[in-house]
Amino acid sequence: MKLPIYMDHHATTPVDPRVLEAMLPFFTERFGNAASRHHAFGWDAENAVEDARKEIARAIGAEARDIVFTSGATEADNLALRGVAEASASRGNHIITSRIEHKAVLDSAARLERSGFEVTYVPVNSEGLIDPADVRRAITDRTILISIMCANNEIGTLQPIAEIGALARERGIPFHTDAVQAIGKLPINVSTDPIDLMSMTAHKIYGPKGIGALYVRQSRPRVRLAPLIDGGGHEHGLRPGTLPVPLIVGFAKAITLAIAEMETENVRLAVLRDRLKKIITSGLDEVYVNGSETRRLPNNLNMSFAYVEGESLLMGMKDVALSSGSACTSSLVEPSYVLKAVGVGEELAHSSIRFGLGRFNTAEEVEYVGEKIVETVKRLRALSPLHELKKG
Repeated sequence: MKLPIYMDHHATTPVDPRVLEAMLPFFTERFGNAASRHHAFGWDAENAVEDARKEIARAIGAEARDIVFTSGATEADNLALRGVAEASASRGNHIITSRIEHKAVLDSAARLERSGFEVTYVPVNSEGLIDPADVRRAITDRTILISIMCANNEIGTLQPIAEIGALARERGIPFHTDAVQAIGKLPINVSTDPIDLMSMTAHKIYGPKGIGALYVRQSRPRVRLAPLIDGGGHEHGLRPGTLPVPLIVGFAKAITLAIAEMETENVRLAVLRDRLKKIITSGLDEVYVNGSETRRLPNNLNMSFAYVEGESLLMGMKDVALSSGSACTSSLVEPSYVLKAVGVGEELAHSSIRFGLGRFNTAEEVEYVGEKIVETVKRLRALSPLHELKKG
């Protein structure tokens, strides 16, 4: 076993060697611009892009024409929300989302609010789950988009996407889901699931950083978007710019591997996660699991440790890569807005740690991390006046 140990796979993942192998030729001998249609180098690059587009589409049950490449899921989320808002402004100005979405969705919604749009943020229960009835009640005649994530990036909660999407379909409202944490862990098929827009990224599934995609339904019904930027007319005019061929090839390889290995990997990761939880809970009292115990990602464990500051615990675990929340908000000192939304008190929210297991973690690493957490929490609690007062 080598140190440090990486258990922050919700933030990013290492590139799988098989993905890197597929990418490497497109950095050197196959370096053409996919938009150069007057010579063999461009044709080769264009063919590689279109083959990758087909692979990605096949992995989610889509058509190749439905895949729009972006720089990542943040851009895809922005394009979904702001693109629909601009294209549909004449029909309505109301958007529905939830309080525990990724910041890419929440900040896009906030920008739209500043521009005169109305946004309803449906609540979640103590497990982080949305009640579809709340979504139904929020719909108005001016609703132009519903955006609810598949799986939460902090507490791993799995939302009832099929039910919410069906509600949207009944009313003829486009339904968008941020599927960044779900792709490769949940079976998603947009040909049968009522999903009209879906954000994805490669670096959460052992692919390269800097490439993502937005699935945009082109028929039955067709979703109309306005582009965020202009120039060149690439990607059906929705996302101009020279396509990063090596990254696109890597994305396709990564998603193909993730889907092919999903079932066995999910079982393995769930076993490791449950073992980690058992080591911690059998060694410590006043430890709480955040999120649903049953409807959650197989590799996610989010726990609060009473009488311990999360940042202090992370400092004490210097040879293990963990986090106290989303990588996109890790510079903030406030407690997680996701944990606050599910009713976790401020002190416990400040004491939360997210464990994100991944493809290359081992049982030996889980044993080490679990025992190290128990040891570190006990040491920190021994220094805590509040813990001593509680014991006394």
